[in-house]
Amino acid sequence: MENAKHRDTALERSALIVATLTSFIGPFMISSVNVALPAIQADLRMDAVQLSWIATAYLLAVAVGLVPAGKIADIHGRKKVFAAGLGVYTLGSGAAAFVDSASLLIATRVLQGLGAAMFVTTGMAILTSIFPPNRRGRVIGIYVSAVYIGLSVGPFVGGLLTQYFGWRSIFLIMLPLGFFSFALTLFYLRGEWLGEPGQQLDITGCLLYATAILALVYGASRLPSAIGTILLISGALLFFVFVRHQLTARFPVFDMELFAANKAFAFSSVAALLNYSATFAVTFLLSLYLQYIKGLSPQAAGTVLMAQPVMMALLSPIAGRLSDRIEPRLIATAGMIITVIGVSLFSTLTGETGLPLIVANLVLLGTGFALFSSPNMSAIMGAVEKRHYGLASGAVATMRLLGQMFSMAMATVVLALIIGHQAIQPDNYDLFLRSMHTVFFISATLCLAGVYFSWFRGTLHKTGLSESEKSAEHPVQKKEK
Repeated sequence: MENAKHRDTALERSALIVATLTSFIGPFMISSVNVALPAIQADLRMDAVQLSWIATAYLLAVAVGLVPAGKIADIHGRKKVFAAGLGVYTLGSGAAAFVDSASLLIATRVLQGLGAAMFVTTGMAILTSIFPPNRRGRVIGIYVSAVYIGLSVGPFVGGLLTQYFGWRSIFLIMLPLGFFSFALTLFYLRGEWLGEPGQQLDITGCLLYATAILALVYGASRLPSAIGTILLISGALLFFVFVRHQLTARFPVFDMELFAANKAFAFSSVAALLNYSATFAVTFLLSLYLQYIKGLSPQAAGTVLMAQPVMMALLSPIAGRLSDRIEPRLIATAGMIITVIGVSLFSTLTGETGLPLIVANLVLLGTGFALFSSPNMSAIMGAVEKRHYGLASGAVATMRLLGQMFSMAMATVVLALIIGHQAIQPDNYDLFLRSMHTVFFISATLCLAGVYFSWFRGTLHKTGLSESEKSAEHPVQKKEK
């Protein structure tokens, strides 16, 4: 009995370390690259729209891969997919350091995104499979905190590396981190977790889903042109066909019942979608604002941008622990309201706005986001059966990435409409400020809608196992000999 308890404790510790480390890597890369954008623009001679695709291509690849990766992991094993994702991500990072054109850099970002999709969707599913419901909020809080530590360290380290070693060093630093994470997974994460063994992958559904997402996001980036409108309409129609196909497929890649019959899961997922739609472009736009409008160096801009994720990292574990004892929707909704206020204040930025006010508002925004994210994730994972953990993890990560992509697509469209396909320079700074104000106004409106879904998701009982968890027959855990 004592040996079994010791093994379980060691397994929990290993899973938390590995999942937390990988949850740090992706956000670190995203936030550090954001600070390096002006240097990348100068080196590879990119315009403002191409520059936005450095982030959008990565997010698009993650979104396309998340749901299929979650389903494959449930069928064949979450650890296998997790480790494979780390390998692909590390390969993409190494290749990005040696590209000599904008198109090649965007291609390597796609490779990174596909790898990230594989370990993002499985990392959360593995943690949820191992830790019991009464400790889930605390663990998810730690996991989310690592995401925000990556976001907070990224701008500072990215600015430092860009200023002294060039932007390519940001991608090179991913190589030792990737290899170390891969080794930890192989040698310390002992076990395998299956959610729905014996099922088959719905290839048709995967292709419909991927094509619909590609058409929607690329179409948004090409607005207001005719081809952009055609792609958006085509993407919406394909997504409708995907939903219809999933309702009749024998082995659907995504169980639509999770949305149709589970209000807590559906409303929590929509709240996450709206929250990320409203907030992701903040760092992208502020990085450009601080360096172009305020004249800060990459390192200085990164230091200012640290204020938001530092608050997220500090408060996420606290919010997660609170959600184990207090109804998650209360904490999450309060966080969403604070986020509305923070985004609204950024829509008033001018060239004369003082840095202390910008930092104070970043702290406010970070507080709101931390209060929302961990409790909302805990509510989502607590609302589904164990056999759906991989799928639910992939679904919520997809909502997050779709929100992030929509946020970047919105910023891209606004930049294209107001500035056009030209580099950001002193003679169009006033147009850039107008673009930024427009994006933040739309974002605040989206976040306000998210308050509704967060509040009316329903009550999630946190004491003990839910009825769905009691009745679940999976996952099957195979301990390695």
